[in-house]
Amino acid sequence: MDIFRGLKQFFWPDKGFLTGSVLGLAVATAIGLVYPLLLRTLIDDMITPREFDGIMGLALLAVALIVVKAGFQYVHGFCGGRLGNRLAYRMRNASYDKLQKLSFSFYDQARTGDLMSRLTADIEGIRNFVGFGFAQLLNTMFLVLFGYGMMFYVDWPMALMMLGIIPIIGYTAIRFELQIHPIFRTIRIAISKLTTSVQENIMGVRTVKSYDSASYEYGKFDEGNTQYKENNLSIAGVWATYFPIIEFVASFSVALLLLVGGWRVIAGHMQLGDLVALNAMLGMIVAPLWTLGFQINNYTMSKAAGERLLELLNRHVDVQAPAHPILPKAERAGVIRYHDVTFRYPNHEHQPSALVNFDLTAAPGSVIGLLGGTGSGKSTVVQLLLRAYDVTSGAITLDGADIRQLDLSELRRRTAIVFQESFLFSTTIRENISYGRADATQEEIEQAAKLADAHGFIMELPGGYDTIVGERGMGLSGGQKQRIALARAFLIRPEVLVLDDSTSALDMETEHRIQLALRQVMKGRTVFIIAHRISSLRHADEIIVLDKGHAVQRGRHEELVRLPGLYRETYRTQFADRPDELGEESASGRKVSG
Repeated sequence: MDIFRGLKQFFWPDKGFLTGSVLGLAVATAIGLVYPLLLRTLIDDMITPREFDGIMGLALLAVALIVVKAGFQYVHGFCGGRLGNRLAYRMRNASYDKLQKLSFSFYDQARTGDLMSRLTADIEGIRNFVGFGFAQLLNTMFLVLFGYGMMFYVDWPMALMMLGIIPIIGYTAIRFELQIHPIFRTIRIAISKLTTSVQENIMGVRTVKSYDSASYEYGKFDEGNTQYKENNLSIAGVWATYFPIIEFVASFSVALLLLVGGWRVIAGHMQLGDLVALNAMLGMIVAPLWTLGFQINNYTMSKAAGERLLELLNRHVDVQAPAHPILPKAERAGVIRYHDVTFRYPNHEHQPSALVNFDLTAAPGSVIGLLGGTGSGKSTVVQLLLRAYDVTSGAITLDGADIRQLDLSELRRRTAIVFQESFLFSTTIRENISYGRADATQEEIEQAAKLADAHGFIMELPGGYDTIVGERGMGLSGGQKQRIALARAFLIRPEVLVLDDSTSALDMETEHRIQLALRQVMKGRTVFIIAHRISSLRHADEIIVLDKGHAVQRGRHEELVRLPGLYRETYRTQFADRPDELGEESASGRKVSG
C-alpha cells in the first residue's frame, strides 16, 4: 500500500467521495443479505404452516429493500465515478507539469512512447482501481463479515463449519497476487516499448520507406509484441491455476452445506427455511470470492501503474529555479561572460568533458560565431547559457550576476533559440510564429515573416497565415520550416538570439537576405551563431573555433583565414575556388589553445 500512500495527495482531497463510495456499497451489500432472511420467513412461517396472509406484506418489504439498495448503489457509482475522474484529472495535470519542469538531461534519455503510456494507460489503471476497485475489494470483506454474521445468527454450528473456506481462499489469493504482480509490471514496460516503437516508426516513416526498412521495423515490433504476448500468456497460466482451486473450494462448500444441512433438517435440528437461507448466504459470500482474483488483478495492475507514475513524479529536477532569485537590474547592460567554464554531460562521467576551461565575453550588440565539427562543444556553449544544463565548474554571468541565481523563466524569456531541426506545432502558421508572443498583431507577425524571408511563400499557400501545417511541420520543406522558426524568434525581439545551424537548409541567397535582416532586428542585441558553414558567420565580431571542447582559435574572419589551423582548413574546403583571401599569418591574428 506504500504506492497508494504516495498517491494520497491526488485522491485524499475527495475523501468524501471515497467514503460515500465505500459506504454506499457497504450498505447496499448489507441490505442484500436481508433477502435470505425474507426467504427463510417465507418458508418457515408461511409456506410450511400454510399461513399465506403475510405474503403480500413480505413482497412489498422485498420491493422496498430493492429500491433502497438501488439508491445506495447509485451513491456508490456516483461517488466512485467522481472520485476516479478527479483523481485522474489531478494526476494528468501533475504529470504534465512535471514534464514541463524536468531538465534537458531527462529528455536526453526519455522515450516519447514510454511517457505517453504513463500519462494514459497507467493513469487509467489507477483511476479504475481507486474509483471502483478499492470499494469492490472492501465490499468483499464486508460481505464475508456481514454474511458470516448472519449465518451465525441463523445457525451457528453450520456457520462455524463453513468458516473453514476463508483461510483456503485467502491463502490462494495471496499466492496469486505474489505471482502476478511482477508479470504486470513487465507488461506495463512492454506496452510502453510497443508505444515507443509505433511512435518512432510513424515519426520516421519517410526514413523507413527510403531505406526500405519496413521488414526490419516489423521485426523489431514483432519482437516487442511477442514479449507482450508471452507476458499475457504467463498471466493466463496463473489464472488457469487459480480459478479451478477457487471453483473447487466454493463447490465443495455448497455440497458440504447441503449434505450436513440436509441431515440436520431430517434429524429435526434445524428448519428447512434455515437451510435455504444458509445456502443463499453462502452463495452470496462465495460469489465475490470467485471474483477476488479479478479484484486482485485490478489492484496489481494499478499498483504497477502507480510505481511507474511515482517514478516520474518523484524524478529529481537537475536544473531548478533558485528559491530567492536575484532581481534583474533596472537598466540591463546585457553583458554575457563565461568564466573558466567546464562541463560534462550528466550520466557521461566516463567520457571527456564537452567543454573545457571556456572563457568568453559578449558585449551587447555583438555577434559571436561558434565553429567546429560534430561534438566539438558548439551547442553546449549556448545550452549552458539557457540553463538547459548547469556548468560542472566555473560560472556564466549576465550583467555580473551568476545565471544560476537569476529567475529561470526570466532568463529564458530574455533569450530565443532557433535549432537546426525546426519544430513546428500542428496548428496554423500564424500561431506557430506567434508562439512566444500570443498578443502579437497580424502586422507584427507579417513583419517578422518578412524579416525571415518567409512572407512570400506563406502567401502562396492556400490559406496563407491560416494554413494548418502537418505534425512537426510535415508538408513544408526544411528551408520553409527554418524560416518560420526564424520568424518566431524575430517576433519576440529577444536580448540574446541563438541560431544553432538554423540556416543550414537555406540557399546562399536566402541566407544572405536573412543575415541583412538579422542586423536590423538585433541591433544592440547579442547574437550567437553556431554553424558548419563559414558563410553563416564570417561577419561575426568574434569567431571561436572549438575542437573536442577546447577553444583552439578565436578572432575575426579576416584574421583567422590567414592563420594556419582548423578555421583555414575549413575555409579551404568550403571555398576552394577563392584562394585570394589566404595568405601569410596576420600580425593581428590570434591563436589560443584550450
